[in-house]
Amino acid sequence: QLQVRESGGGSVQAGGSLRLSCVASGDMLGNNLMGWFRQAPGKDREGVATIYIEHGAAYYAHSVKGRFIISHDNVLKTVYLQMNSLEPEDTAMYYCVAGTSLRRLGGSRYQYYDELGLYAAFRVWGQGIQVTVSA
Repeated sequence: QLQVRESGGGSVQAGGSLRLSCVASGDMLGNNLMGWFRQAPGKDREGVATIYIEHGAAYYAHSVKGRFIISHDNVLKTVYLQMNSLEPEDTAMYYCVAGTSLRRLGGSRYQYYDELGLYAAFRVWGQGIQVTVSA
C-alpha cells in the first residue's frame, strides 16, 4: 500500500525559505501525480503544486507561482517543494499527496482543482507538516 511522509517544515521569518520533502513508500502503480496541498486555520484546503512524475510537468497555484518550485526524484521516490520569499499568508499545515490524472482510475475522488488547473484524484495523503511564517 502506497504511503507518503513529509519532512522539512518549521518556522521562518517572512522573506525566508524552506524546503519540504516527501518520500513515497510502496507501489506507485496507478499514481502519476505527486504534490502538495495546504490548509490554514479557518480556511479551506487548497492545492499548492503538483507534478507529473513521468515527465515533470508542474502546476502551481497562482498564490505561489514564481516563489515555490516543485520537483521530483524518481529514483528516490521523493517530491520536494522549495518555498522561497515566504509570506505570513503561507502559514499552514502542508500535506503531501499522490494521485492520478486518469479519470478511469480516479473513482469518486476525481475532480477539477481550479487552483491547480487540472483534473485529478489525490488518493494518498500524508499526515501533514506545519509551516509557520512570521512577519
